[in-house]
Amino acid sequence: MPAPIPRQRAIPAAESGQAQAEPAIGGPTGDSSGGSTGDSSAAASTAASAAVPGATEAPRTQDTVDDDTVTAADKASDTPSDKADGGKADDRPADAEPHAAHGHGPAHAHGTPAGHLTLLMIEDDPGGSPVVPELLDPTGKPIRVRTARNLTEAERLLTDDVHCILLDLALPAPARAADGTDDELAVLKHVLRLAPHHAVLALTASGDTERGAEAVRVGAQDYLFRDELDGRLLSRAIRYAVERKRSDRAERKLTESKLRAQENARLERGLLPTPLLEGSPLHFAARYRPGRSRALLGGDFYDTVRTPDGTVHAMIGDVCGHGPDEAALGVELRIAWRALTLAGLCGDQLLGTLQQVLEHERSDDEIFATLCTVDIAPDGRRAGLCLAGHPSPLLACPGRPAELLPYDNNGPALGLLPGARWPRMQVELGAEWSLMLYTDGLIEGRVGEGRRERLGQDGMVAMVRRQLAEGLRGEELLRAAVNEVRDLNGGELTDDVAVLMLDRTP
Repeated sequence: MPAPIPRQRAIPAAESGQAQAEPAIGGPTGDSSGGSTGDSSAAASTAASAAVPGATEAPRTQDTVDDDTVTAADKASDTPSDKADGGKADDRPADAEPHAAHGHGPAHAHGTPAGHLTLLMIEDDPGGSPVVPELLDPTGKPIRVRTARNLTEAERLLTDDVHCILLDLALPAPARAADGTDDELAVLKHVLRLAPHHAVLALTASGDTERGAEAVRVGAQDYLFRDELDGRLLSRAIRYAVERKRSDRAERKLTESKLRAQENARLERGLLPTPLLEGSPLHFAARYRPGRSRALLGGDFYDTVRTPDGTVHAMIGDVCGHGPDEAALGVELRIAWRALTLAGLCGDQLLGTLQQVLEHERSDDEIFATLCTVDIAPDGRRAGLCLAGHPSPLLACPGRPAELLPYDNNGPALGLLPGARWPRMQVELGAEWSLMLYTDGLIEGRVGEGRRERLGQDGMVAMVRRQLAEGLRGEELLRAAVNEVRDLNGGELTDDVAVLMLDRTP
């Protein structure tokens, strides 16, 4: 019975790299130079009826360097003009669309429906391969096949629309190893470097399980035995390899994202302050919530240190803006404040030096920062207060309602007025007290019907008074305050929030 004879397409030599067409994949091998294109239709019909009883579609053939697998019947339907221009579907009669009759939808310029999987087969003897003619993707569409005899051809055919590579491990290696020894998987390693984002199936001799398993360890998605291959197995292996490669890439990206997030978290946690209060009877608590999504650090900053004379210094500040640049500037100001405080600076002298730091470090002349500093005397009964455009702290003492400290002498924010001054006010604290410092993120949340009103300082003071009456103190009080402000806002706050509290009990 005559074997199906493939038609040679008019592919330019510069494109194909081949001078002759290959025998049909999975069909009998033989000399493909005999017979004319016009004879292929009858031969294909005869072969189809004999090979697959009751089948309505002829076996598929394969061009050596063509982009698609096409049926012999499809080729017979090509008009002479089609053959001359590479078989473009644009000049084809409407009733001659090769895949429309099979329910595969509209065809590409090469007669291949959109959405097909594409296989690049790298084998020095594609005509002798046991690949069977019919390869189907999960939707039942034919899988497109390209073939290359060597790695040079493969590199040219390896375009973005290739989904999977079927590589014969018996191909000659591109080069010897550096020590002069032969590497059995050198050709695979070369392909993996050439196509790091493509799925790869390794084709090896029957029974060579060890080499196939080593190929998977090196980076292939799976391995197949050359002598046991059939269309069903190869179709399934291609789908598996493509999905496994997608899964591997997604998992790798997720792992990289988690590692970056962990690294950023460690970095940002390291930039948050560790209070230096050793030897002080005061209790410290703090809450911090950046406004940026998935960030641990915002433009708000705070710190607390105890100097050798027993004075406890506390600070809280806010750089205008919410991005990473503002967060970095806030860290610089906090570290500068700690260094200047430990060096003995206080009040107006300290704030003036911090303004110089801000002016040198900011990326824009319009960037400013608000600041509140408190220095508590060693006996804990009085404190000095400096405000640079910042909200005044809240003082709570037993037997009287919580209230804001005086803010009449509030100076300008840092970075607004060259040569500005910041008066230092003396305040009495008493024997037992709680002092809460906060940024404006705590008072700028929206409340009321339609969220049109700000909570404001008065609303915050009323909220804290109620929470104190409920017996909340320290960390528990700060957590409740931040959570309630968020709930009143109807969701996450858009601004950074920093709150710290110092408590003194007799």
